[in-house]
Amino acid sequence: MHVQEKNIAIGSAQDYIVDEGIIVLKLSNNQDDDIQYNYTIDKNHIQFHFCTKGKSKFIFNQGRYSFPVESENSVLLYNPQNELPINAILSPNSFVLSVLISIKKFHGLFSSQADQISFLNNENIGNKFYKEKKLGPMISVVLNQMVQQSLHESTYKLYLRAKVFELMSLYFNKNKEMDIEQCPFLVDDENIKKIRMAKDIIISRMTEPPSLSDLAGEVKISLKKLKQGFKQVYGVSVYVFLLDYKMQVSKRLLSSGNYNVNEVALKVGYSTATHFINAFKRKFGTTPKKYLMSL
Repeated sequence: MHVQEKNIAIGSAQDYIVDEGIIVLKLSNNQDDDIQYNYTIDKNHIQFHFCTKGKSKFIFNQGRYSFPVESENSVLLYNPQNELPINAILSPNSFVLSVLISIKKFHGLFSSQADQISFLNNENIGNKFYKEKKLGPMISVVLNQMVQQSLHESTYKLYLRAKVFELMSLYFNKNKEMDIEQCPFLVDDENIKKIRMAKDIIISRMTEPPSLSDLAGEVKISLKKLKQGFKQVYGVSVYVFLLDYKMQVSKRLLSSGNYNVNEVALKVGYSTATHFINAFKRKFGTTPKKYLMSL
């Protein structure tokens, strides 16, 4: 991707301060063009960027160098010598979850394991550090749970805090077999492909989704494995995932200003506006009409 040849929209990141010294960022692009995200963070923070979908690129030092991070991959960045403000460019249909942890907080979490973590050992203290890493199955599960979980804001930050700790423990886990042993279902790459295919099917047919039995038959997996596998990979059941997806789409359609409430209800698969309004209110705590008025 040649940045200078494209018109790139500027996006705003969702940021959550989940603990002292820990920030979680959600960067998403559901548009047809690239979106650029800028976020200022000081050099005392370690940056973990996890791309769960699509393609992203992190640009530093006024464009002199960049790190591409594609789907199912991550990058760890730490430079105590220079500021590394985040300048991320996401391709269409992409999602990145970033965790920013102050070095002080990180030392507190891993003080007893400092010698085992490359950039914390005595030889590397004060040096910059960069590491690319492919996402293992269990890390992917935790990331999906952090993205998909629907909780009230008052408890969501607490949930994210716990998940950040879980994510770090898996990321720095020395036992390479642990990822597989903790979740036998995910050992089978074919099963993972089928679960992802099931997710793509319900998204593409969200207005008339297939039954669970039909969906299982279509992706050639047992109903039991579909239910168990979907929840393990995405953190929620099939229809809870679909409902969350519908609500996010409806919010985006309302924000565009091109559709009224009735039109949005039909587009996301509700036969009556009343059912849509009730679902929207349960999800976001306000009605579509009030949401429109707030824009």
